[in-house]
Amino acid sequence: MPKYRKSRVDGAFAEACSEILREIKDPRVSGVMLSVMNADVSADFKFAKVYYSVYGQHDEKELAKGLKSAVPFVRSRIAEMLNLRVNPEITFVRDDGIRRGAEISALLKKIEPELEASAAREAEEARRAAEEAQNQEADGDE
Repeated sequence: MPKYRKSRVDGAFAEACSEILREIKDPRVSGVMLSVMNADVSADFKFAKVYYSVYGQHDEKELAKGLKSAVPFVRSRIAEMLNLRVNPEITFVRDDGIRRGAEISALLKKIEPELEASAAREAEEARRAAEEAQNQEADGDE
């Protein structure tokens, strides 16, 4: 199967899951701000992993239980929305990329003054080395 077809199916699957998750009436899921980040459908269309991200306060275990219990509903709606030969088994996987990115950004901001001070020291050392080289050249010319 060409790669562009798989990426199209992955994108359509993620978009459909995003819409379907808004329809779920289970309070463990409906009360949480969910965002579908990506979907990965296997080449034979038998399995699909849906990567989601959560915003705000929530009970992680309850959310996972709610999503797991919603899988039959999601599968039936996927079958209605997408024209796939096989309706894949769905696994929801939490994607912590946004949270990890925010943590890395905070760490970088924390060490930024140290990096700037280090860069300033290196620039000063380079300037001094250049001055010494010019002075040596001037002494050698005389």
